[in-house]
Amino acid sequence: MITDAEIKIKGIEALINTLGEVEAERFISLVMREPFDYTKWQRTLWIDKSVAELSTAAMKLRKKSKIQKE
Repeated sequence: MITDAEIKIKGIEALINTLGEVEAERFISLVMREPFDYTKWQRTLWIDKSVAELSTAAMKLRKKSKIQKE
């Protein structure tokens, strides 16, 4: 089982790898500043996308990420 500390580290690493250090810090600041219900946000995030479209996009992103790491 992964610890809370490990989850935090992996989350920060994911943000930095995706957004860069400055934008990752900005994201954290935005989330902390405003009331934010992640579950409610997720329900409306991709409301216009089908499961198949989301799956295809996720697979493409994973493939791209894997290629970049090689």
